[in-house]
Amino acid sequence: MRTFAIAVLAAAMTFATAAATAALPVGAVAPDFSLQGALGGQPLTFSLKTALHKGPVVLYFFPAAFTPGCTIEAHKFAEATDEFNKLGATVIGVTAGNIDRVTDFSKVECRNKFAVVADPGARIAAQYQATLSMAGQQLSNRTSYVIAPDGRILLSYSDLNPEQHVAKTLAAVKAWQAKHS
Repeated sequence: MRTFAIAVLAAAMTFATAAATAALPVGAVAPDFSLQGALGGQPLTFSLKTALHKGPVVLYFFPAAFTPGCTIEAHKFAEATDEFNKLGATVIGVTAGNIDRVTDFSKVECRNKFAVVADPGARIAAQYQATLSMAGQQLSNRTSYVIAPDGRILLSYSDLNPEQHVAKTLAAVKAWQAKHS
């Protein structure tokens, strides 16, 4: 596990200077999916279609639980979850990396605030064009989307540096909310 975490960190440092773009553009229809995961250590099934009935969805892909950048990002989303909830938005994290750890990650790093789900084989990440090949594995790239209740993408942002994902997604949700309240 330590070797895997080091490989993820090394790749993050290598690609941190890459352009901040995501493959699925704003306005595209978000692929629907349903995945198994956990919230506060309790198992759940997350359905994008169901979540969109409640309001916008902040969907963020991350490479692997319990790695430095993913832990930073999870903490930032946990700190902002109450604000997202006040705006009617649901936050969901998705990983194709070390999927056996999502239950613990949902308690420890997500601080019981939002669900994380496992994406075996990165098949959902591939539909969102948010994959990263590393150490012979197909992982989720650090990519955040904000999806409107009509299923259209409002924000698409990729950057292996976790620092701006929460700020950008929160701004997109606020902008959507301002137009729809």
